[in-house]
Amino acid sequence: MKVTYYGHSSFGVEIAGKHLVFDPFISPNPLAASIKLDSIKADYILISHAHQDHTADVPFLAEHTGATLVACHEVGVDLHKKGFENCVRMNVGGAFSANGITIKAVNAIHSSSFADGSYGGIPMGFVVTAKEGSFYYAGDTGLTYDMKLIGESGTPLKFALLPVGDVFTMGIDDAIKCTDFIKCNNVIGMHYDTFEPIKVNKEEASKKFEKAGKKITFMAIGETREF
Repeated sequence: MKVTYYGHSSFGVEIAGKHLVFDPFISPNPLAASIKLDSIKADYILISHAHQDHTADVPFLAEHTGATLVACHEVGVDLHKKGFENCVRMNVGGAFSANGITIKAVNAIHSSSFADGSYGGIPMGFVVTAKEGSFYYAGDTGLTYDMKLIGESGTPLKFALLPVGDVFTMGIDDAIKCTDFIKCNNVIGMHYDTFEPIKVNKEEASKKFEKAGKKITFMAIGETREF
């Protein structure tokens, strides 16, 4: 699987010959100025919740790529009202399968609202599975015992994309605990450095993960790696 980092919590994952894009917040992020939106490929755009720092570029990418949008029911309804009809509406515990890929919606502990402050449905994470393997995209979340259900599912994870910036989500220490719950020691960090309150000391974080017998990768914006 090829993983590309677009900054904040935005990633592209190439799996089963398809391009998945998660929580596109790119054009408003000055740290991601090098990313050209019209160069991004997307067959599916997965949206973890309604906050603007996870949805800002959904309209452009949806129009530009024709991607299928995957989101909770309320976000899907909102997108449909805006003219985006190619949307899979999900809720926690449900799964959607197509083109050799299964996307399961899992619980996340966070808030979710649209730009006008109205209710944005429940936040979600996603476990994605294909022939190449499985991975977990946590979205914005605190540590929760529900993560143990992922580890107990019997589906081994190649890697997990976890928020580590603290304040609004898990921090480093809880992310390390999360790896035990989900039974995956290979983490890609997200939701850090974009804003002052979520600045992370990456060297210190890496040492904490190493001491715990685990690994965290902080990808450079625009970088692509194979996992």
